[in-house]
Amino acid sequence: MRVLLIGGGCRGLALAAQLVADGHVVRAVTRDEANRARIERTGAECWIGDPDVVGTLRYALENVTILVWALGTASGTPAQVAALHGSRLEMMLSKTIDTTVRGVVYEAAGTVDSQVLANGAAELRRACELNEIPFAILTAEPAGGEAWAGAARAAIDRLLGG
Repeated sequence: MRVLLIGGGCRGLALAAQLVADGHVVRAVTRDEANRARIERTGAECWIGDPDVVGTLRYALENVTILVWALGTASGTPAQVAALHGSRLEMMLSKTIDTTVRGVVYEAAGTVDSQVLANGAAELRRACELNEIPFAILTAEPAGGEAWAGAARAAIDRLLGG
């Protein structure tokens, strides 16, 4: 299985390390080339891209089985953060149609305003049900670190029927 991990910071890297240790391939997205070494130390592939510019992620979807949108702690102006859980999420989900993506995990907990996260979960549900893509809504608190990674892994396993 190949996972595309968008966001997640340190907790995302813990998830990546778990998945890689189990023989899976993880492609982790960062905006900053300076994060490459940290990502690659987990065994994950580094992809330079920006979820605020979905076009930079288009080819990151190649051969991906599971998309993880872990932006529950995203920062920026309220409008920028709302877009990540609204129009940017919608655009990314539209890019998964007719790809190898077989499931989407959406992080609906964190420091982002709860209404923004609820709107994102609703958009995920709408788009995935419309396109018959299985999805999971991750409500584990991001501050949980390893517990978050375990909950994310369980959500991925459920999507894969494991």
